[in-house]
Amino acid sequence: MADVLKPDSPGHDTRFWAVDKVILAYFACSVVVILGWWTKLPDALLLLAANLIGGAVIVYQVKRPNATSWLFRNWYPLPYVASCYKEMALFIPAVRSSDADQWLADLDFRIWGAHPCVWLERVHSPALTEFLQVIYTLFVPAVLYIAWALWRKGRARDFQYYAFLIALGFLTSYIGYILVPARGPRFLLKHLQHFPLQGLWLFQTMQSALDRLESAHFDCFPSGHTELTILAWWGSRMVSNRWFRIYLAYTPCIIFATVYLRYHYTVDLLAGGVAAAVLIFTAPKLYQKLSPKGL
Repeated sequence: MADVLKPDSPGHDTRFWAVDKVILAYFACSVVVILGWWTKLPDALLLLAANLIGGAVIVYQVKRPNATSWLFRNWYPLPYVASCYKEMALFIPAVRSSDADQWLADLDFRIWGAHPCVWLERVHSPALTEFLQVIYTLFVPAVLYIAWALWRKGRARDFQYYAFLIALGFLTSYIGYILVPARGPRFLLKHLQHFPLQGLWLFQTMQSALDRLESAHFDCFPSGHTELTILAWWGSRMVSNRWFRIYLAYTPCIIFATVYLRYHYTVDLLAGGVAAAVLIFTAPKLYQKLSPKGL
């Protein structure tokens, strides 16, 4: 990736970086959604204010450099993208009047001749469930570790590109959530399952914690866990060959976990994989195009 990343600009750069432009574009689209579906959105005024203030803070930190600007500009995509995720849980019910769960489940059934999450009951074991829930729960730390490792190594250019790639990946998945809203097989197909998943020690605690963090969300298509883990695996090669191999082992485990744990349909995984592949091949050129000259 070093060949697409030019040397850092010195001092206080008052130009918008590529990630700034992507996130500001998201805020602009969000404002359009809020105004267009004003009467259907709960706390529409608060949402509008949050998006305008969020964008204004970015503009201020870029155009008025201060003691916090360098740290903010490198790390703000993390809380911003997380906030955007929570916001999507409000947007989707307002914008869409129906969900796509049955359509996705039918596609899965046509492909496999069965519902994969139901079929996988035959390989269920508490130990496997516990292991896969741990793998699934480590998703966010796994994605963020690459950023932290690059930051710790002082690889600012690679860090900034990775932040752009991950932010773009998350925001791309949010578009999919609006276009194809779905909650997942653990809700739609619950009546077909013969027993609830059982772990060993922490399974229920981890699952309940994730449910509280994610809330009632239509976040299945594409599978963000598939898309972002593949992007993290691709980015891990900027850290070391050792971590590239570790992520190569971790990635198929979390992809399998999404179906075994009844979070996703397999067509979600395909969509997530396609989205990741598209971003891997197009993001470098997009990054160059959106980055200011000399950065």
